[in-house]
Amino acid sequence: MFSKSRPTDTGARQDAGRERSPEPQAQPAPQQQAPTTSRAEPKQKPPASVLSADLQIKGNVQTSGDVTIEGQVEGDIRAQLLTIGETATVKGEVMAEDVVVNGRIVGRVRGMKVRLTATARVEGDIVHKTIAIESGAHFEGSVMRQDDPLQGGSSERRVQRQEPQPQPAHQGAAE
Repeated sequence: MFSKSRPTDTGARQDAGRERSPEPQAQPAPQQQAPTTSRAEPKQKPPASVLSADLQIKGNVQTSGDVTIEGQVEGDIRAQLLTIGETATVKGEVMAEDVVVNGRIVGRVRGMKVRLTATARVEGDIVHKTIAIESGAHFEGSVMRQDDPLQGGSSERRVQRQEPQPQPAHQGAAE
């Protein structure tokens, strides 16, 4: 027992000497781990921005995060997760990874996942990868599935639709 305590005491003294030298080395280790934890931080999303019911916006809204609209927006909206509240009215194009519509949209909706709840009112086309429409939702427009609905803007669609109308064969026949 006495022999064990002596090596422990000696070991404690040696460890005390070692603790001083590893401390500066231990500080860089947490710094190296800090980026690892900071990499995990972007996975934690900040809370969604909320545009309250008394807010009226004339212009475009764009964010890389999440947004909940409760007021009125006249313009296009771009977001990661977009929630249109029951009291909200949006007049413009809506584009997001996830779109949840509880209120009213007058314009095109583009999203990887689009969900129209029972209180939704949509007047416009929906371009989606997956869609869910609850019973009671009102929808006027067309629904088009695409593998990546966020790629390609509305101008590309207009050009494609305008090209077949003039029909180059008629122009060639007229010449």
